[in-house]
Amino acid sequence: MPGFRSAIRNTDWLFVFLIALLLAVNLAVLKSASANVIAGNELYFFKRQLIWVVVGFAALFAAAFFDYEQFQRFFGVLYGGSLLLLIAVFFAQAKNNAHRWFNLGFMDFQPSELAKLALIIALACFFVLRQDKIKHWSTWLIAGALTVVPMLLIFKEPDLGTALVLFAVFLPMLWMAGVPPKVIIAILLVIVIVLAALFIIFWDITEGFTVLPEKSAMPSYLPLEQYQLKRLIIFINPDMDPLDSGYHMIQSRVAIGSGGLYGKGFEQGTQVQGGFLPEHHTDFIFSVVGEELGFVGASVVLGLYLLVLLRAIWIAFRAKDLLGSLIATGVVAMLAFQIMVNVGMTIGIMPVTGIPLPLLSYGGSGMIVNMTALGLVLGVNMRRKQTLFFGGDRYDRFSKTHKRGGTAAF
Repeated sequence: MPGFRSAIRNTDWLFVFLIALLLAVNLAVLKSASANVIAGNELYFFKRQLIWVVVGFAALFAAAFFDYEQFQRFFGVLYGGSLLLLIAVFFAQAKNNAHRWFNLGFMDFQPSELAKLALIIALACFFVLRQDKIKHWSTWLIAGALTVVPMLLIFKEPDLGTALVLFAVFLPMLWMAGVPPKVIIAILLVIVIVLAALFIIFWDITEGFTVLPEKSAMPSYLPLEQYQLKRLIIFINPDMDPLDSGYHMIQSRVAIGSGGLYGKGFEQGTQVQGGFLPEHHTDFIFSVVGEELGFVGASVVLGLYLLVLLRAIWIAFRAKDLLGSLIATGVVAMLAFQIMVNVGMTIGIMPVTGIPLPLLSYGGSGMIVNMTALGLVLGVNMRRKQTLFFGGDRYDRFSKTHKRGGTAAF
């Protein structure tokens, strides 16, 4: 099978190795973080996560060997299917007062995770099809609508964090597609103005962010529940509500701060092992890294993330076609935003939005989707050279002088 040998030869094994290192850290940290979650079954989450890691690697290579150009044939079906799942989840049994998961018995499937990947593929294919009209306002509006629809459905679950991830994917893909920078700057300015207005409003409501707003004091035009608003502003002063909304952040900062330079040692974190830090095997797993492995361990983890993202960016700019560049760009944006927000909330500089840490937080849906996304990036790199790939002729559709935002013969 010459095609298979070519694929193996063109695989970016450094990229795979970096991902494998992150997953090794994930299993080690999760073993410590989940030891006290279920009494009498210390390895429950570790064993399940080991399964998801194995399945994730299978998804990584399956996505890499899949010819991503085929997405242009059925991206509408993939995008539409993800919307149907987002609608169907509202009829599933609620969990923690939220409709986010389908209980499949062996796992809780979260359709919003799939929606992130479906949006990346849909936007990438759409921008390729509209390259001749990339500077026309209709292209921007349609792309915005493609993004807003799943955002609203996910926001309604409610899941503000994942909804924000979709928007974080949208802007970098606009830029890579060749949309004029002034359009993107205008969008960012609107966001800054809205955030500034909200800051002014809530500075008055909360008396200088010393008291959380009561439900009756919330503006009726804000589509936010009271607890969501609390999460968005509590990071400014967690002591406003130290036993409820601010509890997670206070305990997380204590855990990370107490870790010092080298940490308290594996399975020796008092905040984690004592059960003071909530959700320490999911959303706040980076706090476990900080407490037990210290500043050095946390720096190593962040360094691994940085290397993975830089490698993916390198792949995005060296892709043989615009479609590959856009897919890689969307994956980088998705992962980078989640890493930034999750780490930021654990150290107290970002709001608590419930965004898990990719490849580190416990979870089957997130692991499989993130590994599939990274597999697509790996596949983009495998196809950047002119090769016979699984029996199909592949050629460079860009001229040698092609730059970001140029046109291709699609």
